[in-house]
Amino acid sequence: MPTINKGSDYFGVLTYTGDGAASKTVVDTSAVTFQPDFVWIKGRSGATDHALYDAVRGTTKDLVSNSTAAETTQSTGLTSFVNGGFTIGNLAKLNTSGATYTAWCWKANGAGSSNTSGSITSTVSVNATAGFSVVTYTGTGANATVGHGLGVAPKMIIVKNRSNGGAGDGAWQVYHTSIGAANYLVLNTTAASAAGSTRWQSTTPTSSVFYIGATGSVNNSAENYVAYCWAEIEGFSKFGSYTGNGSADGPFSYLGFRPKFILYKNITNATYGDWQIYDTSRSTYNLTALNLFPNLTNVEYDGAASSIGFDLLSNGFKVRTSNASRNNSGNTFIFAAFAENPFKNANAR
Repeated sequence: MPTINKGSDYFGVLTYTGDGAASKTVVDTSAVTFQPDFVWIKGRSGATDHALYDAVRGTTKDLVSNSTAAETTQSTGLTSFVNGGFTIGNLAKLNTSGATYTAWCWKANGAGSSNTSGSITSTVSVNATAGFSVVTYTGTGANATVGHGLGVAPKMIIVKNRSNGGAGDGAWQVYHTSIGAANYLVLNTTAASAAGSTRWQSTTPTSSVFYIGATGSVNNSAENYVAYCWAEIEGFSKFGSYTGNGSADGPFSYLGFRPKFILYKNITNATYGDWQIYDTSRSTYNLTALNLFPNLTNVEYDGAASSIGFDLLSNGFKVRTSNASRNNSGNTFIFAAFAENPFKNANAR
């Protein structure tokens, strides 16, 4: 039985147009009914860097999903989290006059508290109901465990070295349940799934901790990290995979809810391996055709003319294209999806 009847109580999407002002409040309490603790912003009309902010690292602390760059302080970036949204300054990638933007917002639990479940003490802001936590920790350079606070094992974890922007140590590391703990993905590249026991010690996360090895991208001594952790919640979130068939009558993925947001990636073939995001706040009818790319600065892509997109249904999604980056025959695609409504409260679009 779903425990979340309204997805917008824990996840929401805001769209807005920049005005270039020194301070701008972006709020829509019908789309985001909470004060967000993790906000991911991308310009739609301009080729801009992504911008990721969370309440544990603190306002103005900016990370870029399409880059290995270390965390920076942007005094004109996101300056506060407020009920229904956030405030921003006039940082160009967030607030250029006339430019359009989208912001994906998750609810955790404020600035966080100390967690001693792992061998490394972490700071954790957790919303167990929604299966989401923001975790910060300092690396040791040796195999370790880190508490995530979820109470159940996470299905997806994204880790970023905040201190080091090097090409290797600064890469965004992704654990996903469909590839297992012996493998990893990189959020800022198109790379296929790769084997790497030094990321997660080839050990599946538990209900209390996730495992990190001795590689700099997750655990350099004295360097600071952030991890975004998601568990699967019936009727609200789903983490899985599908196999492409190369047909316009593509595979169907059952979610148990009508999706609001889908993040997906071809993990077999790097040639078609861009990370991509659809959401129903930008694509308001089927086929969903407007997508953004976490690993790229590109403007929003509209695949409507080529019928490139997903059919979002009351209980999942169906691929309606033979496009290789969405449905290359024989390739595996992983996804993370969040709900508009549980199936029992949902209608097809």
